[in-house]
Amino acid sequence: MGDLAVTGGSVLRPDLRVERADVLVDTDSGTITAVEAGDSPLAGTADDQLDATDGLVVPGLVNAHTHVAMTLFRGGADDKPLGAWLREDIWPVEAELRAEDVRAGAALGVAEMIRSGTTAFADMYFFMPEVADVVAEAGVRARLGHGCITEGKSDEAAHTEFETGLTFAREHDGRAGGRVRTLFTPHSLTTVDEAFYREYVPAARDAGVPVHLHANESVDEVDPIVARRGERPLVYADEMGVLGPDTFLAHGVHVDDEERTLLAERDTGVVHCPASNMKLASGMAPVADLRDAGVTVALGTDGAGSNNDLDMFDEMRDAAMLGKLAAADASAVPAPAVAEMATAAGAELLGFDSGRIEPGANADLAVLDLDAPHLTPRHDLLSHLVYAARGSDVCHTVCDGQVLMRNRDLLTLDTEGVMTAADEHAQALFARAGKS
Repeated sequence: MGDLAVTGGSVLRPDLRVERADVLVDTDSGTITAVEAGDSPLAGTADDQLDATDGLVVPGLVNAHTHVAMTLFRGGADDKPLGAWLREDIWPVEAELRAEDVRAGAALGVAEMIRSGTTAFADMYFFMPEVADVVAEAGVRARLGHGCITEGKSDEAAHTEFETGLTFAREHDGRAGGRVRTLFTPHSLTTVDEAFYREYVPAARDAGVPVHLHANESVDEVDPIVARRGERPLVYADEMGVLGPDTFLAHGVHVDDEERTLLAERDTGVVHCPASNMKLASGMAPVADLRDAGVTVALGTDGAGSNNDLDMFDEMRDAAMLGKLAAADASAVPAPAVAEMATAAGAELLGFDSGRIEPGANADLAVLDLDAPHLTPRHDLLSHLVYAARGSDVCHTVCDGQVLMRNRDLLTLDTEGVMTAADEHAQALFARAGKS
């Protein structure tokens, strides 16, 4: 058995206490075998060691909703509302996507996430076998789904797309020793016809594949359903059998009391994407109310086209700040709640035994270097984690017991090569779409 000791740091425990401790990892099984409190009790005892002296060891962050290959769109379309942004700028370029573009964009996004301490993510996009290849190579874990949409498509083309989504989900689940898991991902309640939900969601469930979709992101996704059906979108979703413990939704910005209760009763989680919601002026999700209702709320960046980065530290700070503003209460969405959203809650929604540092859990870890002016003085390290830390403070990243980044050196991907390839593919993609 090989082992790895992460020594000399303070550790964020599952109850969100911070204490001085070392973490011992079985690198063969990819799990945590011990957390030993005290001043480096495990130093020098393992086959390999990561020095976390005076740092903070946290569970690897979980980006529970993104479109990772949209790193190619970073800065390509800004300052528009969601509907216009999608239809005028994003979808015309996506129509020109090729498999090699998605691979390049995914590699760039995964490199960005590893460098900022994210070890797991949920992704909805196209050419998903390419994304699965990148995940396998880079050493992270992910829930991946082929995005399915009916808007603007013939019935035949839409069925082909949905069959592609199901086929991907069935064939790629469990790759890379279980680090790649799959999803069935209809785009949203307004871009997918009812008949397709009724046909394909049961098929996904028969295959044992969770369902993930955008819901209630903007008023433009709510009002048409209310006007057409006389009921709220999530009531409509529930009538189609979409809600349930194997479903989680992205955004949930515009949900009322009835919908919050329904989500809690159906054990359906929500992924909050505060930066994207602010940038697109979609609104302020009622995170405090959702959590008070018993809904599991995780955290995601959304794609880099609407964020414009994949840094979960930015997202934690945004979630805390926006949550207070939405609730008009400075005590709402406090630091411990946000830390839990970015770790254990995200792992729960994605179905990974991660998001906590304790024996038996997946050894998915990030180590923050606290030796920085913006992290001084150290009154409260949990406060620093949410309100002050940056992705660039991460010095080591571990996933499945394997060191992916050591002393800020990314080991599983060629950072410079990834950046060069992504830039070349982005320029060529936008040129093909007439957007250069």
